[in-house]
Amino acid sequence: MITRNRTNHRRTRANAFIVFALLLLVTAAGASAQRKTKKELAGYDRASRATVVHPAIVYLTAEDNAGHVSEVLPGHEVVVMERNGPWVRVFANTDLNDEHGEGDTPEFSTDADATPESGWIKDKGVVSSATPNGDVILFGTAAGFEAMAAQPHAPKDAADEARLLYRRVVDYFPNSQLAPEAQYRSADVRWQMDRADIHTLPSAKEQEAYLRPQIYDGEMKKIIKQYPNTKYAALAEWDLIDNKLCGDWQGLPKCPEMETGLYQKYAERYPDSPKAAQALYEATYRQGVLVSMYGEDDRHRAQQAATNTQALASLMQQKYPQSDYTARAASIAFRVQQDVPIYGNDRD
Repeated sequence: MITRNRTNHRRTRANAFIVFALLLLVTAAGASAQRKTKKELAGYDRASRATVVHPAIVYLTAEDNAGHVSEVLPGHEVVVMERNGPWVRVFANTDLNDEHGEGDTPEFSTDADATPESGWIKDKGVVSSATPNGDVILFGTAAGFEAMAAQPHAPKDAADEARLLYRRVVDYFPNSQLAPEAQYRSADVRWQMDRADIHTLPSAKEQEAYLRPQIYDGEMKKIIKQYPNTKYAALAEWDLIDNKLCGDWQGLPKCPEMETGLYQKYAERYPDSPKAAQALYEATYRQGVLVSMYGEDDRHRAQQAATNTQALASLMQQKYPQSDYTARAASIAFRVQQDVPIYGNDRD
């Protein structure tokens, strides 16, 4: 009797557990269906992400004389809902600025609670993953904005638009041959923008690097991890050196000594990098600077720095004879040989 009662008790508990599990599944399925319904109502399931290569006005209706909702700038995303002749109905988070935050949160959120603005844009310059040759189009447009951003009187948003358009190449065409370079260029544009901002701060003149804000390095480290032993990993490593450099040397040899080591290690690790010759030049320059800094106060170290300067210039001539940086290093080596100061006043 005892055995039978225990068996019946186990069966009762097992049946109760099965019923409870089924109830959980039904509840979860209902919640999932509810979430899906919300997304379907918002049009997400039928949507396709896209961007524009020129500023696009968002109209209330598909008419030229309709009121304007807002504007979508190049590189910013829209979600295409439908097409009607020369018009495209879109959802656009045009009120969200894609700042240089640490995350890679997409501009268009798939959160059911998101409230993107809905409207119509003209079907001109809209590029999505379905656009033939779209990766080349986006990359070329981004390169154009990047070139504009380098001009003395650049358009205000040119650099940011270049950064976003490069990112869309990776987002929409991850298997494109242009994707690795686009990912690096997007990160590099952001890096240069942040670097320029940080260098306007008073702390940028501090000798120690840790006394100033550090440039966000997450995107660069991601490139190094995704594309190891490639040109783009080497270029990313080059940018990362910025965070280790001193601000103002303040006439002291500690900084050029340390920085020489950084650049020499880079050149040794990435001898085929597009930046390798520049790295050796930077090391050569700093050794020339040390000759001036040590001067008569430490003639032994000054002589050692002079020897290092000649050796680095000679190494560059062997490895990178066609580089402008090699010629510049030869100029430094000559001036050191002629006792012309590299740092400070070089007038006799």
